[in-house]
Amino acid sequence: MMIDFKLDPKSGVPFYRQIIDQIRYGVATGSLNVGEQLPTVRALAVQLKVNLNTVSKAYRELEIQKVLETQQGTGTFIGSLDVQISLEERQNKLAGICTEYLSIAASYGFSIDEMINELKQRQGGDK
Repeated sequence: MMIDFKLDPKSGVPFYRQIIDQIRYGVATGSLNVGEQLPTVRALAVQLKVNLNTVSKAYRELEIQKVLETQQGTGTFIGSLDVQISLEERQNKLAGICTEYLSIAASYGFSIDEMINELKQRQGGDK
């Protein structure tokens, strides 16, 4: 599978919204390509352990936005719409991830310097 969906129940963001965001980011960054087939609603719901309606709602909204195209009897595919993620949206997403990361790490007593060093090691420390 081309996208590894990760749902975070603690984020406060509804699951269907997390699915939408991950597909949009996947298309915007090129990890999902035009014509690529997505799992069926049922298969994704089982994989993510969520209600069918959750996945169905996400797919429907993405179809309305022309990000996805569903072909009856064949499946759901990435549409030809060029998805752009604004700089502001990217910044907000990164800020949210960092806030969550910092609060979790701080609850275990890690300092910001320790976290920065760990991140640098994970990317090869080349910055």
